[in-house]
Amino acid sequence: MAKVLIIGAGGVGRVVTHKCVQSPDVFGEICLASRTLSKCDAIAAGLGRKIHTARVNADNVPELVALLKSFQPELVINVALPYQDLTIMDACLEYGCHYLDTANYEPRDEAKFEYKWQWEYHDRFKDAGLFALLGSGFDPGVTNVFTAYALKHYLDEVHELDIIDVNGGDHGLHFATNFNPEINIREVTAACRHWENGSFIETPALSAKKTFECPGGVGTYTIYRMYHEELESLVKHIPTLRKARFWMSFSDNYLRHLEVLQNVGMTRIDPVIYNGHEIIPLQFLKAVLPDPGDLGKSTKGRTCIGNIVKGIKENRGKSVYIYNICNHEDCFREVGSQAISYTTGVPAMIGALMILSGAWKGAGVFNMEQMDPDPFMEKLNIYGLPWKVRELQPSDSYFKSDI
Repeated sequence: MAKVLIIGAGGVGRVVTHKCVQSPDVFGEICLASRTLSKCDAIAAGLGRKIHTARVNADNVPELVALLKSFQPELVINVALPYQDLTIMDACLEYGCHYLDTANYEPRDEAKFEYKWQWEYHDRFKDAGLFALLGSGFDPGVTNVFTAYALKHYLDEVHELDIIDVNGGDHGLHFATNFNPEINIREVTAACRHWENGSFIETPALSAKKTFECPGGVGTYTIYRMYHEELESLVKHIPTLRKARFWMSFSDNYLRHLEVLQNVGMTRIDPVIYNGHEIIPLQFLKAVLPDPGDLGKSTKGRTCIGNIVKGIKENRGKSVYIYNICNHEDCFREVGSQAISYTTGVPAMIGALMILSGAWKGAGVFNMEQMDPDPFMEKLNIYGLPWKVRELQPSDSYFKSDI
């Protein structure tokens, strides 16, 4: 049994804590820490087992190190903001413990998320004999593992990859984001990049769209091509990839509201002066939008997230679709969360389990697709995210239509 420190008490932090508590044979002692102690205490009060809680400023390395020295964890699960990845990694190195996150670092003053900052930590973690696992959420995370699983069991080479993230849920509100509004809006409004013929091609945000029919009766949705960080690591670690794209569904209502907010300047991340005070419009918007952690109470429907992976097997074309369908209401009944937080939090716990059990070993900084996919895929079925594989014909038109 190990000691684990979880940093971040939002919707994902709630799920990670609940799922760690469900595995006392691995997670022997748990501490949940956040800038707001009351959030940690509220989550702790709803558990069937006692955990520690603490207040910590994840932007402050000395404060983080002091908490690490006090609690003495073997692993830190970082589900705080992506801006704080580097300070938490610094603290783990200074103290001497393993590290895991669910989203890569991005600077506060630029909507540019990429792995270069964290990859630069590889030698430091390697020299310290520590394991840093990046992006152990769903996308990134499970989608990386799906790709590695397809390569290990179905294909000799992967040539094309389409990651498709559909949220078929309805929260009944005029406008809300399913995870941190600041991070969500920065991500959606950023320029799109997709991989093709050896380089990334940049296009305007949400300028390419298709319709996609989900399996299992989830429905048919409009999906938009956008950039997502797992593309960067996957094309690095699977060099046979010729084309890699990420797609996400958005309702017309969401996009109409987002367009208005952009037009009036509320999605800006540069400071403006208001009543003599400097504020960031997007951070103010976050403060007035619904808390994603509260959406589970009203959200109904299902998500469908998966990979269509095309390549060759024994010199013949082959395609597979690996996917998970998750029910918002089932998630809320289990852990008090909607499916978006659940599908991120469960893989974070499984990634931690992989490290602590020794199923995944290494010294340095690693992405999910670099690890053996089999034990992780097995745990997905056990801990609430069962998956299916559908073999496709290479000529199948899996997008319902272009728009």
